[in-house]
Amino acid sequence: YKVGNYDEALVNIDRFISLHPGHKDLPYMYYLRGLSYYEQISDVQRDQGYTERALQAFNEVVNRFPDSEYARDARFKITLCNDHLAGKEMMVGRFYQEKQRHLAAINRFKTVVKEYEKTSQTPEALYRLVESYLSLGLENEAKKAGAVLGHNFPASDWYKDAYQLLTQKDLAPKGKKDSWAKGMWDGVKDIF
Repeated sequence: YKVGNYDEALVNIDRFISLHPGHKDLPYMYYLRGLSYYEQISDVQRDQGYTERALQAFNEVVNRFPDSEYARDARFKITLCNDHLAGKEMMVGRFYQEKQRHLAAINRFKTVVKEYEKTSQTPEALYRLVESYLSLGLENEAKKAGAVLGHNFPASDWYKDAYQLLTQKDLAPKGKKDSWAKGMWDGVKDIF
């Protein structure tokens, strides 16, 4: 692992785990498996197989050894892996949006909102939903996505931009930004 030969490290880690299932260093070996995948993660424009395997390995550390000294860092890396996977979905969604394939874009942005809701990508995903829905003439859906964005991220620039878009289309009441988001939220809690 230290010399960067991650494939060989993974083979040896798996061998150790299978031969020594009760060893005191087992939590470290599971953690090292996650690190071996994590170190191979590339940018969001490439295949995310390593990100998914790292996420799975770190989840295993947290689930099997929640009180170990490695669980805390594994939780942190889980957050980073999820953010990376959400970033991939956003990249693909923006590509579809640029190509005017709004339904495909909407599906990607909804995936971010549903599966990666606690990532830094969520506010932009909700904003892009507003844009895509408006492009398709689905004004009610755009208002609902804007309300979810306003309820959860009222201070974000994404919400300000979404509110401006909706106001330009006369879909948001002028001068009532905060109460509009809170009022709309009551009717859309079950959408996402």
